[in-house]
Amino acid sequence: MKPVLTIAGSDSSGGAGIQADIKTMITNGVYAMSAITALTAQNTIGVTSVMEVTPEFLEDQLDNIFTDIYPEATKIGMVSSTSLIKVIASKLKEYGAKNIVVDPVMVATSGAKLISDDAIDTLKRELFTIASILTPNIPEAEIICERKIETEEDMIEAAKIISEKYNCAVLCKGGHQVNDANDLLYYNGKYQWFYGKRINNPNTHGTGCTLSSAIASNLAKGYDLNTAVDKGKNYISDALAAMLNLGKGSGPINHGFDITGKYAE
Repeated sequence: MKPVLTIAGSDSSGGAGIQADIKTMITNGVYAMSAITALTAQNTIGVTSVMEVTPEFLEDQLDNIFTDIYPEATKIGMVSSTSLIKVIASKLKEYGAKNIVVDPVMVATSGAKLISDDAIDTLKRELFTIASILTPNIPEAEIICERKIETEEDMIEAAKIISEKYNCAVLCKGGHQVNDANDLLYYNGKYQWFYGKRINNPNTHGTGCTLSSAIASNLAKGYDLNTAVDKGKNYISDALAAMLNLGKGSGPINHGFDITGKYAE
């Protein structure tokens, strides 16, 4: 079983962040490990408080992971402070981390910015340059490439700009303004569309975390990038189609829809 690391914040309601990542990794057949960047008090309605870990504690977590069970892939989720971003970049470089999937969480579904301009600049400079693949949604891609995205042609051009600037693959996720559930993968001067099934499920909390973790899991198992993305999209579509309905707001998806066996009874 291949080990995979997630570096992200904890979601007390279990639908996003570390909890979503671990559920996704288990269902996708890898061994999940975590380095927690922050604790959040949240539910399906919203976030009420956040408590960041110190840079020293994050560094300790990463040292303990990489010196014992070396991850075959690393997924990075929401990191909101410059000091923590720098620690992550430094440690991943020190240990020669591979298959780095960066989900650049910058904008809430409501359109509100989640991290400061200073932290965004650090994220670009420190983490994008060592990523294997970035997985921005359209509002995040607009911030990264500093231009509006209103058509599929705009998505292609934005992904090209980002990919060439940071020398990594880019999965520009639709579903916001341009199209329903179609994502664009761009790398090495080529692009490919991944057409998703439109599933009428309002419970989409944690879908970005889930997709990036599924991609990391598939890369760890040795799949090429196209296959890793394709399998990741199929997984999230099936998890949405399971129609889990929990909470009073935008609820979680069913990460464990495919787990069967005597202990699941």
